[in-house]
Amino acid sequence: MTVRPFILRWQVWIAGLSILGIAVHLFLRWAPVPSWSAQSPLWIVLALGGVPLVINLALKIARLEFGSDLLAGMSIVTALVLEEYLAGALVVLMLSGGEALESFAVAQASSVLQALARRLPAKAHRRRGDQLEDVPIADIVPGEQLVVLPHEPCPVDGVVIEGHGMMDESFLTGEPYHMAKTPGAEVLSGAINGSAALTIEARRRAVDSRYAKIMQVLKETEVNRPRLRRLGDTLGAGYTPLALAIALAAWYASGEAQRFLSVLVVATPCPLLIAIPVAVLGSISLAARRGVLIRNPAALEQLDQCRTMIFDKTGTLTYGEPRLTEVLVQPGWTRSQALQHAASLEQYSKHPLAAALRRAADVEGLPLLQVDQIREEPGQGLRGQVRGHEVHIVSRKQWLNQHPNDADRFPPLPGGLECVVGIDGTLVAVMKFRDEPRQEGRPFIGHLGHRHAIDRVLIVSGDREEEVRLLADRVGVTEVRGGQSPEQKVAIVKTETARAKTVFLGDGINDAPALVAATVGVAFGSTHEVTAEAADAVILDTSLAKFDELLHIARRMRTIALQSAVGGMALSVGGMILAALGYLPPVAGAIFQEVIDLLAVGNALRAAWRPHSLSDYQAP
Repeated sequence: MTVRPFILRWQVWIAGLSILGIAVHLFLRWAPVPSWSAQSPLWIVLALGGVPLVINLALKIARLEFGSDLLAGMSIVTALVLEEYLAGALVVLMLSGGEALESFAVAQASSVLQALARRLPAKAHRRRGDQLEDVPIADIVPGEQLVVLPHEPCPVDGVVIEGHGMMDESFLTGEPYHMAKTPGAEVLSGAINGSAALTIEARRRAVDSRYAKIMQVLKETEVNRPRLRRLGDTLGAGYTPLALAIALAAWYASGEAQRFLSVLVVATPCPLLIAIPVAVLGSISLAARRGVLIRNPAALEQLDQCRTMIFDKTGTLTYGEPRLTEVLVQPGWTRSQALQHAASLEQYSKHPLAAALRRAADVEGLPLLQVDQIREEPGQGLRGQVRGHEVHIVSRKQWLNQHPNDADRFPPLPGGLECVVGIDGTLVAVMKFRDEPRQEGRPFIGHLGHRHAIDRVLIVSGDREEEVRLLADRVGVTEVRGGQSPEQKVAIVKTETARAKTVFLGDGINDAPALVAATVGVAFGSTHEVTAEAADAVILDTSLAKFDELLHIARRMRTIALQSAVGGMALSVGGMILAALGYLPPVAGAIFQEVIDLLAVGNALRAAWRPHSLSDYQAP
C-alpha cells in the first residue's frame, strides 16, 4: 500500500467517523439514556480522530512548522480539557475534511503517471530454443532473448534481433508517430508493439529501464508531499496570533475558560484549511479540461507571482520541426540519391532531424529503401546497410574527426542546423535545416510583460550561440544564453530564481533539471516522460496560447482562493468578537464556523467553472 492513498483513505475515514459520531450523539442526547452514553460517540471520534491529528500537529511544532492548522489542534486539546466534546468533534470534522481535500488534489495531480505505471506488463515471453516461457520481468537479465507479441507492451529496454514492424512510443518519447523497427533498432520498455511479433535482446534489467524512472518518480512524489497550502500558511501567519490574542483577552477579562475555547472554535481557520484546497482542486480540473495537466498543485499559487520567464529554444519558441532547406551534393551524386539513402536510414532514428528528412523524401516522392544492421552509438552518429551500402549520418565535427582531409570540401558553417551524409566512407552531401520561430512568438513575448508583469525574458538553450541569437532577434528577446549544458542551465535558473520567482518553459529531456530548479517548471507539448515527471505542469498542446490560459487559470485561482480565505477570516473575526463577549458558546461557535465554511467553500467552487474567457492573448 502506498503512502498517499493510505493517508487519503484515513482522512476520509476520520471525516466519516466524525459525521457518524456527531449524528449518533445528537440522537442519544434526546433519548432516555445515561448522559455518558450520549457522550461516548464523541469520545470515540476524539480518540480515533482527534488524538492522531493533535500528535501530527505536535510533530510539526517540534519541527518548527507553524501552519494555519495550529489553532485547530489547540481547539481540540482545549475542548478535551473543558469536556466540550461536541465542539471538539466538530473541529476534528473540519480539520480531517480539509486534509482529505488536500490529499485528493495531490492524488488527482499524479493520476496520469499512475495510469502509465499500470501499463507495464508483469511477465515477459523469454525464448529458450524454439520454446517460449513466461517469466516475471524482474527475472529478465541483459542478453536474454524475448518475444514481444503483437499489440503487447515491451517489457524492458532492448534491441531488435529478428522481425520488422512498428512500435508506438508516443506516450514515452512524445513523438506523434509510430517508430519502424528492424534488426538493430532500439526498443523502449512500455512502448506498444504493432501487428508483427518482434524478437528482442534485453539490454537492461526492468529496474533500470525507462519505465523504472516513472516508478521512482511516483515513489518520490508520494514521500515528498507537496505543500499545497502555502498561501494558507502565509495568511495564517498573521491570523493565528490575532485569534490567540482575542481568546486570551476574553479569558482574562471574563475569567471563564470556556470563552477561550469558544473563540478558538470560531477561529479554527477552515476557510484556509478547506476553501483553498477546494479552489486549487477546481482549478486543476479546469486546467485538465483545457489540455493542461497540473502535477504540483502548489504551482498554481506561485505562477502569478513569477517575474522572470525563461524559455528553452527548440519546440517552445520554435515549432520543434526542423525543415530541410538545402542539400549540398558532392560531385558524382544526385540530391535524390543522397536524400533517399538518408531518409531510409533515419526512419529508425528519433533524432530531431530524422522527421525532416522523412518529410522531404515523402514530398519528393522518394520511396524508403530496406535497411539492415542499423546502429546508433553515442557520439558516432547513425549507421546502417541500405541496399548493400554502408550509410553514415553524422555531424560535421564528428565526420571531420574521422576524415580530416575533407575539411576543404565543406561549405561555411551555416546559421541553422546541418548533418553530413556519407556512403561507404565517402562524403556525399551536407544537408541544411531550419527550425522556424513560432508565428506568435514575438507578440506573445510582448504580451507577457504587458499583461502578466513579467519583468525579464531569457532564452537558455543547448544550441549554438549564433543560432539562439538569430531566433532571439526574431522574437524580440535580448537576453540569450546559448551552448548551455543541462548543468549550466540549472546554474542559470538557480541564479535567476534567487533574484525573483521564475517560470521555465521547456520540452526536452535535457530541460528536466532546469524545470525542477525553477520556481515553476512547465513542460511544453506531449513531451518525454522524464520532462513531464520533472515539471509542475504539462501543456499537452504545443501552443503559447495554452500557456497563457495556464497563467490566467493560476491568477484566477489565487484571486478566488484569497476571496474565500480572507472573506472567511473576516467573518471569523466577527464571530470571535461575539464569542469573546459571551454571545457564542463553544458548540454554537462551531456551528457558526460551519456556516462560514459553507460560504467560503461555495465561493471556492467557482474555480472549477469555466469563465467566459480564459485568455486575453490573441494569436496572429
